[in-house]
Amino acid sequence: MAQAAVAPSMDSLSGMDAKLEALAKLEALQEELGAEQARKRSNGFVRRAVKAWRRGDILRAGKLALHASEIDETNGKAFHVLAMFLERMGHVHKALVTYERAYALDPDDPELLINLGLTAWNLKMHEGAARLFKHYIAARPDSPLGYNNLGSIMGDMGDPETAVELLRGAIYRMPNEPILWNSLATVLAEDGRVEESLVFYNEAIRLDSNFARLYHNLGYAFSHLGMLAEALEVYDKALARVVDPTERIEATHSRSICLIGMGRLEEGFAEYEIRANDRFRAYVHHMLKAPRWNGEPLEGKRLLVVGEQGLGDEFMFAGILPDLQRAVGPQGKLQIAVDERLIPLFKRSFPQAEIGTYLDRTLVDKDGNKPLRFVPFAVEQGEPDYYTLMGSPLRLLRKRLEDFPHQAFLTPDPARTEEYRRILKAGGPGPLVGVCWRSMMLDAKRAKYYSALDAWGPVLKTPGVRFINLQYGDCAEELARARALHGIEIETIDGLDLKNDIDGAAALSAALDLVVSAPTAAAAVAASVGTEVWFLTAGRTWPQLGTDEFPWYRKSHVFMPEKFGDWNALIPKVAEQLAAFAKR
Repeated sequence: MAQAAVAPSMDSLSGMDAKLEALAKLEALQEELGAEQARKRSNGFVRRAVKAWRRGDILRAGKLALHASEIDETNGKAFHVLAMFLERMGHVHKALVTYERAYALDPDDPELLINLGLTAWNLKMHEGAARLFKHYIAARPDSPLGYNNLGSIMGDMGDPETAVELLRGAIYRMPNEPILWNSLATVLAEDGRVEESLVFYNEAIRLDSNFARLYHNLGYAFSHLGMLAEALEVYDKALARVVDPTERIEATHSRSICLIGMGRLEEGFAEYEIRANDRFRAYVHHMLKAPRWNGEPLEGKRLLVVGEQGLGDEFMFAGILPDLQRAVGPQGKLQIAVDERLIPLFKRSFPQAEIGTYLDRTLVDKDGNKPLRFVPFAVEQGEPDYYTLMGSPLRLLRKRLEDFPHQAFLTPDPARTEEYRRILKAGGPGPLVGVCWRSMMLDAKRAKYYSALDAWGPVLKTPGVRFINLQYGDCAEELARARALHGIEIETIDGLDLKNDIDGAAALSAALDLVVSAPTAAAAVAASVGTEVWFLTAGRTWPQLGTDEFPWYRKSHVFMPEKFGDWNALIPKVAEQLAAFAKR
């Protein structure tokens, strides 16, 4: 599913840490009779750190916890709070080490096992995290946290059946724990059983109607089902209840995507700017001194536009660039920073602009890990007058569906396009249909958004159609299996690296009559150069902007099943339409 930002999956909102439970214990610290003076002073700072954390002053909490650990280097609770702070600031490896030290000092605190496990999970140490959650369950068999997190990580590891069994057993023992119902719902949703998940989310909310995260998760489920009005309603409920500032930012971002998906563009694109908040989880700090462009006159100015998100979104958002080129005028200069692979294509498409790439780095400092983006080519002769993220002008220039011009905005290499036409023509008559069926980044959670090529039989057997491979990455085994299953040859262009030679992929796409694809970078390339694209989606997606197409491009159509992920029902309908297309 195309996305404008690296949005959290549903299970990223289901894992529960033991911070609140730990805070409750820490607040109840009593000065033990005969305790050393250092421990008393240290515990005093721990209590102050807990109070600061609860009111949202995380930096102050971290400083107080650090001071507490310096006063008494054997105070496990001080290191516990310090580890919580380090984790929140993004120092995940340091947090893991600090949690381990806290647990060594205070092995009778099982909540540390939960937080240790979550930190290991964040570091992709899945098996280690699962073991820690199991140890917690052994120590606290009547606490829902262990079952919740173990079930969630099992789903993340691609074992939803075991996760569901574990969570159902826990619910049988603890039926009044909303986090268990929430986690079960999330595992089901991530397994593609989104409609089934609704009843469990609603039960969680019935048990705790003030738990903001439950509404947020339910909003994701509604969004996946295309029930955007219902999603918006529960996002509003989440925002009315949320306390944590970071969670408020996430909920606001989810709400903005929902609004955009409903076609409420002016409101949605304005709210979408929340991604520029430095507390947004996917925030990238741009190392520029120039001010952000906020609609000021651009005639004669130098404007830097920086790509964001991922390759597909760089293509999709690039439709705004012709508007910005006109806005700076002949006396101004448009600078465009994109993925290095896009430079040749963008130079040809925007000859008056200066095209370059960006460099990404990570700064580790006292405030956490900070992703940084440098744009060295753009500042060689001084800072530009303004800079903007590529998606930000949408709030000013695409307030209505009518503002989308439905034109090709990228220019493929005409010589290479002609060469590919010659090669393809030699293979026989068409029509020539490009196919791409999945993203390269395919894991257990993302698989539900894509149909396996094995299921494309009815499409691939359409009489008279020649299929051309646009799937990037290693797909030789899938092509061979499709040949064996369906008796159809999906043709490839020898020597063309579809992943890294984007200019070549654009030229090939321009030589085709049609592209049928999942919402991938390959589909975006084809649509950007003006080739008609049929997008096959698991459900309604936000780039549709409330329509049955992707309005960003010249000509497209979205095919989606009535039931989320029901490829068996969708593929024959696509085949029927393709047969009609072949007869034109």
